[in-house]
Amino acid sequence: MKHREHVRMLEETLRQLDDGATWLRRSLKRCQKTAGKSELSAADLDAFEALTSRFARLSDMILQKLFRGLDRIELEDSGTLLDALNRAEKRGLIDSAAAFREIRELRNEIAHEYAQEDLSDLFVGVLQHSPVLLEIVRRANDYCRKYFSG
Repeated sequence: MKHREHVRMLEETLRQLDDGATWLRRSLKRCQKTAGKSELSAADLDAFEALTSRFARLSDMILQKLFRGLDRIELEDSGTLLDALNRAEKRGLIDSAAAFREIRELRNEIAHEYAQEDLSDLFVGVLQHSPVLLEIVRRANDYCRKYFSG
């Protein structure tokens, strides 16, 4: 695949990330209002379900499309998840590989969470880490500008 095609795919990835960030921000705003409640209503649970789903989707896009896409453009061997995270850290897209691994673990919990009584810890984690995902999207847009100018 030619470099130009990789850049076009990166542009599409950034559009998808921006859309995902918009929806995550919307859910986050809604859920922050109910975060301190001792008991959540059905509507609150629906809102948190949307938030966790959007969180998981955006974290997947960041890792699989953004980080892996940048590796292709910059001619890096795809390597392991840790390799991709270390390169993202060197690029300044994430603060630390270890911190993003926490996000991945949270995403995996979302994908496998079935017990209703365990949801409060999951919601707290998603509320705490959602701003990190939003910041990664902002940094990605800044970092990728160099591929679109000229």
